[in-house]
Amino acid sequence: MDVLAPVAGRAMPISEVPDPVFAGLMVGPGIGIDPEMVAGTAVAPIAGTIVKLHPHAFVISGEAGAVLVHLGIDTVQLKGEGFTVHAAEGSTVAAGDPIVSWDPAAVVAGGKSAAVPVVALEGTPEMIAGMVTSGAVSAGDLVFSWS
Repeated sequence: MDVLAPVAGRAMPISEVPDPVFAGLMVGPGIGIDPEMVAGTAVAPIAGTIVKLHPHAFVISGEAGAVLVHLGIDTVQLKGEGFTVHAAEGSTVAAGDPIVSWDPAAVVAGGKSAAVPVVALEGTPEMIAGMVTSGAVSAGDLVFSWS
């Protein structure tokens, strides 16, 4: 299963995400994206069913497992302010479908990190291939494959 970048920015190893839970792979393997500091829309990284949807984070279950996208770190504390949800929990989405609009610059201005972890929830590092951990990525670019 191919996993796409949900936002544009600079790819980084998940170990560089400024949160010990993500950086320590406690949630699962994946990458981080330091997003472009412009308002935009995070898209579905895989095709599947939205099994959890919050303004700041979402989980989509696909053929190989579930992928978590977390828009910023500690952004749950924003209580949805600055986020606009475009999908519904339980709905089926295609990779690249719009899920949540947000403004990373506003997150940073509010004192939070805008880093975006993209995590294979039930995955192990051995199941992940072709991980992109550096350089620019656009929303919809392949960032890793999961088998």
